[in-house]
Amino acid sequence: MKSKKMIIATMVFGMAVTGSAGVYAGTNMQKISAYLNHGIGFKVNGAAYTPVDNNGKTMAPITYKDTTYLPVRAMADALKVPVTFNASTNEVILGTGTGATAPDNGSSVKLTAVQYSAAQKEQIAKAFANFQGFETAYAPTQMVSGDAFQKVAGGDDGVSFLFNKMRVNVSPRDYSDGYDSSTVKLSNGTEAKWYTPSDTPMLTFKLADRFVTISSADKALSKAQIEKVAVGVTKLSK
Repeated sequence: MKSKKMIIATMVFGMAVTGSAGVYAGTNMQKISAYLNHGIGFKVNGAAYTPVDNNGKTMAPITYKDTTYLPVRAMADALKVPVTFNASTNEVILGTGTGATAPDNGSSVKLTAVQYSAAQKEQIAKAFANFQGFETAYAPTQMVSGDAFQKVAGGDDGVSFLFNKMRVNVSPRDYSDGYDSSTVKLSNGTEAKWYTPSDTPMLTFKLADRFVTISSADKALSKAQIEKVAVGVTKLSK
């Protein structure tokens, strides 16, 4: 029997293109008869994985003529590959690239609000309360779509917010002192700088009486994505 090829296809992108479906129906879209293949399982780096859409609904691969098509958004998130959609050219873009809509220029970065529970807000407030004169709680209010908040941790000289794809540290100390850095301006006009103390680029900027440092240890996030997230760090609402 002919072996099945596993490829990432653009058929289930996870971004709304239904509005243009009627326009392309007569020219670029072809009707086929295929099957939702619920019998295929997935492993990513040795761990079981279930593809889901932005609402957490399980997605099944589609099998058509011995080729199995996977949901590109879910698989890109699992493999930690940036993915965007260029509506003007009707193209899916995997990786950073250099085009006008590639993730590294920030134009297609998709953010979602961080929803802290009451218990999480209490933990955040307690973490900041451990520092005299530094009790006002600040927190990231946005994250890149597909990321998730895990926990808050108080250290010797700051408070860290741990996400699946990034770490946000709020401290009275500027960790970039003594390192070579390059200056950038965030979309809200704040001046920030990139520096690399080891092999992980870090973005730091002054916010009121403190410094915020954001990094992505496994480089799942691009610099443009991190810069977009940085704009959303602010006082934590009660």
